[in-house]
Amino acid sequence: MKAIVHAGMNGLKGLTYEDVIDKQPGFGEVKVRLKTAGLNHRDLFLMADRTNKDAPLIMGSDGAGRIEAVGEGVTNLTVGTDVIINPCIGWETTHDVPTVPAIVGGPSDGTFAESIIIPAQNAVSKPAYLSWEEAGVLPLSALTAYRALFTRGSLKQGEHILIPGIGGGVATYAMLMASAAGARVSVTSRSETKRQAALAHGADHAFDSHSDWKESMKGETVDLILDSIGPATFQHYFDVIKPNGRIVTYGASSGDRMELAARSIFYPQISIIGTSMGSSEEFTAMLEFMELHSLRPIIDRVYPLQDTLQAFQRMQQGEQSGNIGIRID
Repeated sequence: MKAIVHAGMNGLKGLTYEDVIDKQPGFGEVKVRLKTAGLNHRDLFLMADRTNKDAPLIMGSDGAGRIEAVGEGVTNLTVGTDVIINPCIGWETTHDVPTVPAIVGGPSDGTFAESIIIPAQNAVSKPAYLSWEEAGVLPLSALTAYRALFTRGSLKQGEHILIPGIGGGVATYAMLMASAAGARVSVTSRSETKRQAALAHGADHAFDSHSDWKESMKGETVDLILDSIGPATFQHYFDVIKPNGRIVTYGASSGDRMELAARSIFYPQISIIGTSMGSSEEFTAMLEFMELHSLRPIIDRVYPLQDTLQAFQRMQQGEQSGNIGIRID
């Protein structure tokens, strides 16, 4: 079968579209013929850290398809069932913390391939209202957004949330979910196009990341900030957050190190909370929330499997607004 494999060197230079061995499911496993998949920044981070000493790796964490074979011991799934991939391997409850990031199907088997073998519990019925493209880009980003907003951020109806750097998958899902939950949503971006797109999809306020944040917020303050950027914007947060406000951080696209004034945290009693991905419990809750509010992923572009490199280049350059999908079948 065809797959996107990373090997030989770090970064995008190590990607190839090639033939790999087509395997059959073992005990407790199912084989899914994939129709679509989705890109995540996590894929870029993984490729950046890999070296020529690492074994070849099929990339991809998100995907949707149809079960084409079941292994021994699988009784709750049948051939022909349409499923999406639950990426929460080894992380079953909201109280668990994984020691390593989950990757679908184990260390050598990702979703940028014509088929994938996964544990049966990680094959979840595809929401019927979603297209294949929408289902394929949903799992990891939507799960991360759900946990950040509700489990870690404790977002409530009527609160005001700020999402800096709108445009990426997690931020876009967070915007849709927060609006559906009855929160007021403000976003930032350097791109006027992305700001206008956010307003068209339900954001209440959008402003330039390079502006004066206090002035751009027009005196308003926020209860919750969802941070994926880190040092480039973090200092601005204390200008617009309410006393007792929460900052939930799930990324560091501008770097890992920064200096903070301790008084800006303890005087206003600000909570800084970390989060990453989510649990199987939260995956189920996320799907229920999405369907309850008829939320659909915002898809930027869909590329054929053989053009995955170009898809990653678009993501790496920050050009997308929403999720980037891969069409496989």
